[in-house]
Amino acid sequence: MTHSRSRAVAYDAIVLAGGTSRRLGGIDKTALPLADRPALDYVLDAVSAAGAIVVVGPARPTSQHVVWRREQPVGGGPAAAIAAGLDAVTADAVVVVAGDLPLLSAELVHRVVASLRADADGAVAVDSEDRPQWLLGAWRTAALQRAGLTAGAALRDTLGRLAWHGVAVPDRAAADCDTIDDVRRIATVLATDRIAATAGDRSLPA
Repeated sequence: MTHSRSRAVAYDAIVLAGGTSRRLGGIDKTALPLADRPALDYVLDAVSAAGAIVVVGPARPTSQHVVWRREQPVGGGPAAAIAAGLDAVTADAVVVVAGDLPLLSAELVHRVVASLRADADGAVAVDSEDRPQWLLGAWRTAALQRAGLTAGAALRDTLGRLAWHGVAVPDRAAADCDTIDDVRRIATVLATDRIAATAGDRSLPA
């Protein structure tokens, strides 16, 4: 028996890659090398099905072709970054993700996008404690454009007042690189995943 896939939804993606972490000494979290790749590249792979990928942050070499934008003012926060990314979005739906979620998968992105209901502004990932992960969701582009995304605005006050619904995701998918312990744990998971994938390839018949 064959099973039909979830409905396909055309979307663009905005990846936020301009923030710094005070708990990591103010470095660019998305540039951290994890299992020999920058954290940002894992996220770009996860949204590679997007029609256009807009990265808000300082330009650097990446694994995917992207459009670069910068929030105004620089360092103005995630709301300002999303607003800057919207300038390059043309699809009716847009995925918004943080650039320091290296355990995010293309399959999970597809699931979040496919769950976006016709009567909703957005579909937001929620963790095992039912907490919304504002930087892992799919939105109607028009809804974001009217959300009041300005420098310094809190996402819970801007995105949170839109008509969104939650999509349960594994806590692993929303694991970010806020602390050195987070970085070490995620690097270990990625290295283990790589070893498992390599072993699986070798087990396939020639």
